[in-house]
Amino acid sequence: ALELVDFKNAMKEFQKLVEKLVTQKTKEKLGLYIKDDDEIDYEKFYAATQELFGAEVKDYNVKAFFWKISNNPDVRIEWCEIFGCFLGESDGISSQLKEENMVFLLSKKQQISHTVVKRDDAIKGIVKVPHLDFIVTSSQKGVLTVFNKQLFYFHQDTAWITGCDFLPHLKCVVAVTERTVIIWNYKSQNICFVIKPMENCLLCVCTVTTPKQVAKDSILMGDDKGYVYLLTVTSDHLALKKCKGKKESQLQVLDSKTFHIVKRKLHDDWVMKVKYISDLNCFGSCSSDSICSFVLDDVKRLEDNLPVKEFSVPKGVNAFTYCRKAKLIVTGG
Repeated sequence: ALELVDFKNAMKEFQKLVEKLVTQKTKEKLGLYIKDDDEIDYEKFYAATQELFGAEVKDYNVKAFFWKISNNPDVRIEWCEIFGCFLGESDGISSQLKEENMVFLLSKKQQISHTVVKRDDAIKGIVKVPHLDFIVTSSQKGVLTVFNKQLFYFHQDTAWITGCDFLPHLKCVVAVTERTVIIWNYKSQNICFVIKPMENCLLCVCTVTTPKQVAKDSILMGDDKGYVYLLTVTSDHLALKKCKGKKESQLQVLDSKTFHIVKRKLHDDWVMKVKYISDLNCFGSCSSDSICSFVLDDVKRLEDNLPVKEFSVPKGVNAFTYCRKAKLIVTGG
């Protein structure tokens, strides 16, 4: 009985806290709020909630509850949400998914570990392949891994990998090192093709996703001299060389001169990232170059000398991404 009374009192105090937060966020939204010592930020809200309910509430549920009100003070809320519970299935996770700004949806994490990547190694690239439901990673010291129901990996001791992606038509993994391009056919006897030599040190890679191509993929790459490359790989390039009386090697070296590679110097410094944005039918490349920091244009511009769409940012751009819903590009310098 005493516990029930204490809980009811805690609920009353919690309701007052929520009402005060809703009032504050509503005024902030209207531009009428003046900051003072009684302002409720996340730290104060979390501390007050912990004081009322103790260990019964979890950090991620408090955070989700707080940001739900912050993003939309008029949204319908229930006190039980602070404990990660909802009135019904329709009011639970599905209602959260409709919140445009809700980012704290997952309450559990799963760790995948294996002994291929050594302790002094570092993951340099991670790519999700949604239509095949797996993840590709590349480590600095030459480990390529496909996380699927089965675990596939390839390790090349001499290569320091700087980026990776997946080739949707050839069903292979592509990765770049300082002077080579790696095409890894992880399903077919774990065979790996190494395209070399490349002229400069390759720093990043991505796939050009176009539905029209069949049995071939186009690859964008950036190097340390400001060049962006377009490399086309076909299934004929990856046909195994048959040698009588000898077993086929898992590592096959291909001459880069036998490939169709176009390049154009777009930046005066390292190309930090390249990405093909299929919604815009354009590629983007960014650099630490302060004059030509970011380029967004048609892939055909790599094959000619016509002007490209570019803009400059002091000290350059290190990363960028495209949001399909908002139709905007965000850069980080």
